[in-house]
Amino acid sequence: MKLKSNFITHNSSDESYLVPTTNAEFSGMVRGNKTMGAIIDLLKEETTEEEVVKAMRERFDAPEGAIEKDVKRVIEELNKIGALE
Repeated sequence: MKLKSNFITHNSSDESYLVPTTNAEFSGMVRGNKTMGAIIDLLKEETTEEEVVKAMRERFDAPEGAIEKDVKRVIEELNKIGALE
């Protein structure tokens, strides 16, 4: 899976944004925290959910199951808006 090219991202110090271009079916803006931004950054390249979880585990220290839950939730939401190939 991979983030579609008709979505652009922006990360600020505390928030992350995902915005569709005019070619996307979704119209709106997705705003989230640093964790969401890190997941989306990993999705800019072809990857799997397992690879994203592994990369997030290397980057963040979190309670058992928290990273898996966050990655799954973000991927589900991105699929709902048609942001993933």
